[in-house]
Amino acid sequence: MLDAIIIGGGPAGLSAALVLGRCRRRVLLIDAGRPRNYAARRFHNFLSRDGEDPAQLLRLGRAEIARYGVELRPDTVTRASCTRGGFEITTAAGHRASCRTLLLATGVVDELPAIDGAARFYGSGLHHCPYCDAWEYSGRSIAAYGRMHKGIGLGMSLLTWSPNVTVLTDGQKLRAQSRRDARELGLTLREEKIARLEPRLPAGPGATDAPPADILGAVVFQTGERLEIDALFFNTGQYQRSALASTLGCSLTKDGGIARDKRQRTGVPGLYLAGDASHDVQLVIVAAAEGAKAGMAMNGELQRRDRGEEDPE
Repeated sequence: MLDAIIIGGGPAGLSAALVLGRCRRRVLLIDAGRPRNYAARRFHNFLSRDGEDPAQLLRLGRAEIARYGVELRPDTVTRASCTRGGFEITTAAGHRASCRTLLLATGVVDELPAIDGAARFYGSGLHHCPYCDAWEYSGRSIAAYGRMHKGIGLGMSLLTWSPNVTVLTDGQKLRAQSRRDARELGLTLREEKIARLEPRLPAGPGATDAPPADILGAVVFQTGERLEIDALFFNTGQYQRSALASTLGCSLTKDGGIARDKRQRTGVPGLYLAGDASHDVQLVIVAAAEGAKAGMAMNGELQRRDRGEEDPE
């Protein structure tokens, strides 16, 4: 039986694997290869790593955990169950494994706006996190996409980075008070239905270099009118990437996150959580920190078990 299995090989899972590997634990990390930030060119707010390619962070992390004997298996866990003294998992490839402690670092999936062109421009002008990407559009034309009050809230946040913010409700009409509040803040409102997103146009007559076709440049309304923008941020929601937490008996928070305590424990003995699935602060550096906390807590639990002691809390 393994000391630990980690499901999810993003910053949270890799960080936990590094801690446990350095604790000389027998660890298996299983990763499906579908990171939340697959479309991101760079990640930010990570001290000493600001602006780095997310894929490079994963490559470095995998090389580091390999030095400590952690096994990395590209696969998807399809089933997990509690057993006497631990857990058993089954993967899509038919592999089965047992462990004493289990970490869920499965993350979430962002729901893209239901607009023609959203998938094309995701990560190239279309973003979900202002803290991650808004600085690159400082002082430029930014749009906030959100239904009803959510669009106003996102627009208010984006004013930190630019005074030129347009709120798009995609056909939903706002209340009169919401319109007044938005205008008092300096937000522009566009309540028309959106037809599609389009790339940036050439700079002007005589321009020799056309902009890349995959960089967002405009919102086109169903009326045919074109709104030139540099970036569009959205908050259409997110959902849990994996249902394993529910099947294992974890509780959910009121906002749909998986509940865990300050030591990343879920309340199911031996089961831990780290990363975006908790719906807490969703930054790469925070996910990595939660992974490190989980790794230390898991090793502490294993130490107590090896000594035959009860958990003090």
